[in-house]
Amino acid sequence: MNIVTTNTNYTYSLMVDNLVSLKKIYPFLDFNIVGKSVLEKNIYAIKLGNGPNNVFYSASIHANEWITSIVLMKFIEDYCEAYTKNSSLLGYSIKDIFHSSSIYLMPMVNPDGVDLATGSISSSSPYLKNALAISEQFPNIPFPSGWKANIRGESLINFHLYFLN
Repeated sequence: MNIVTTNTNYTYSLMVDNLVSLKKIYPFLDFNIVGKSVLEKNIYAIKLGNGPNNVFYSASIHANEWITSIVLMKFIEDYCEAYTKNSSLLGYSIKDIFHSSSIYLMPMVNPDGVDLATGSISSSSPYLKNALAISEQFPNIPFPSGWKANIRGESLINFHLYFLN
């Protein structure tokens, strides 16, 4: 199966589409909305397994870390596929892990930041304009500086244009 594509800028809407598609194929996949972002996007938590050992993974806490969401989403897909096929990942039986551990994943903690970094938020958005006004209050923070660079459209996607040309 290849639902989660790893060769594209990952966005909030793509993650949601992936979750919905994975749930259709793997009905045992358990996910819930655990909060809302400033832009009212759902923040999802996924649970894999039902064992007593608890593990938590999160991704995309910072906007420029959007690629970590792909990593967790691809892991979820690979885990589910291995579970249904009664196979292993990296030599570990997924059935054994499923019954001995509960793995909680939050694949996109900061969906607004991800969409900002990947260019999915409109430049006319009032939220973006407000964030830009805030960033202008900190003129001494140079590029590339994370949130200011993202707000100004200078995300890591454009980072290479500055330093590799």
